[in-house]
Amino acid sequence: MKKLLFLACVLTGLDSVGQTLKPSELAHTFSIVARDPKTGEMAVGVQSHWFSVGTAVSWAEAGVGAVATQSFTNKSFGIRGLTLLKEGKSAQQALDELLLDDEGREVRQVAIIDQNGNVAAYTGKKCIQFANHMIGDQFSVQSNMMLTDNVSAAMAKAYKANLKQPLAERVLAALNAAQSVGGDIRGKQSAALLVVPGKSKGEPWNERSVDLRVDDHEKPLQELGRLLKVQQAYEHMNNGDLAVELNDMAGAMREYGTAMKMQPENLEMQYWTAVTLANNKQVGKALPMFKRIFTADKNWKELTRRLPAVGLLTVTTIELASILAQ
Repeated sequence: MKKLLFLACVLTGLDSVGQTLKPSELAHTFSIVARDPKTGEMAVGVQSHWFSVGTAVSWAEAGVGAVATQSFTNKSFGIRGLTLLKEGKSAQQALDELLLDDEGREVRQVAIIDQNGNVAAYTGKKCIQFANHMIGDQFSVQSNMMLTDNVSAAMAKAYKANLKQPLAERVLAALNAAQSVGGDIRGKQSAALLVVPGKSKGEPWNERSVDLRVDDHEKPLQELGRLLKVQQAYEHMNNGDLAVELNDMAGAMREYGTAMKMQPENLEMQYWTAVTLANNKQVGKALPMFKRIFTADKNWKELTRRLPAVGLLTVTTIELASILAQ
């Protein structure tokens, strides 16, 4: 009865002794913060049975650090934690300062990693069981309201077992391990993956290597993994575009080819590859591709008619006619 009363009090904004708590979102969940010692990249990964968990739990900034704030979430911990790290505080010092004046500290769960790989984590005494955290070498895993008491251990084991993988894949492996041993006692709904570079170039608008969210899905981690692969394919497309700018057609087609193998049903990838071929005097190679694309969706043919006017398709009138005849 006391547990039910406590939960009801927290949900209405009061703690067990009648103090008013600041409004917070429920994010009973499991997460990981980590830093790659080789690249300096930092990441936060999370899954929960709560809508759009990534907008509340995961925070990171290039060259600064990463924060996961969950359970009865204090979202200000994200921005304030990163600000403290920028001021020169260590992960532990930042965490201590965040908790110092927080009346709801006993229902919080927080983990912070700084740019040097220092880690600090905290699990309040009144987080719903099973709740704990484990700190490892430049990472921390934390979970609360879990079905079993071995979620954090499973995450740590999976993370360490995948050290040869890129950071994003390692974090995803840890999240999948958590789900495989029970995960959130309520089930699953949303997930997020955020990765930032180890050093900032002073371009905060362009310093999230990975920023993926699944806000509402029956299998959020599976969908998160799919989105990660889509992003990686588009990175190859971007590399191909850069190679074109450098007049490296062999490199461009290599990158485009890799992207299309990763996403064979993606018409847009096929289309812009065909356009690039046509623009580089290889209309003959582009024609079969255009034909497949136009057969699948006639709107791409209409788009093709519009490209010459803005300089994105630089073929002769005869070549354009042959393309549109496909």
